[in-house]
Amino acid sequence: MFRTQARSILGLLLVAATMVAAVAQDARAQSPAASTPAPATASATVQFFGRLIAPRATFAQDMTPAEMALMQQHAAYWADQFKTGKVLLLGRVMDPKGAYGIWILQTASEAEARAMIEGDPTIKAGLNHYELTPMHVFLHR
Repeated sequence: MFRTQARSILGLLLVAATMVAAVAQDARAQSPAASTPAPATASATVQFFGRLIAPRATFAQDMTPAEMALMQQHAAYWADQFKTGKVLLLGRVMDPKGAYGIWILQTASEAEARAMIEGDPTIKAGLNHYELTPMHVFLHR
């Protein structure tokens, strides 16, 4: 019974969030400011969800010294990328089936997001690979 109630509540929250987004979009479209172009920085960026996929499920627990060195380069690379303001979020997900990394990037294009990711030393070396998906950030801090 609790699961059924929880699913119902979750469904209602999803519907409410969708309705709020639709009302907000409609209000923006009807406002006089809607005809004024947004600043270039706001309209010229897109968000992407990226997933860094390790070579094996146990990678976080059994890296070789060479893999550890590459992962240290990876951390330094992304620390520098974070300073650009284009990395909104970055971190490791400790999934019991195998850890993986995620990014939320905000760039001018998918090509720019891919170039950032492909600059990662672990990607260049062929240690890790990635997936990249366009997304729309609905709420953030």
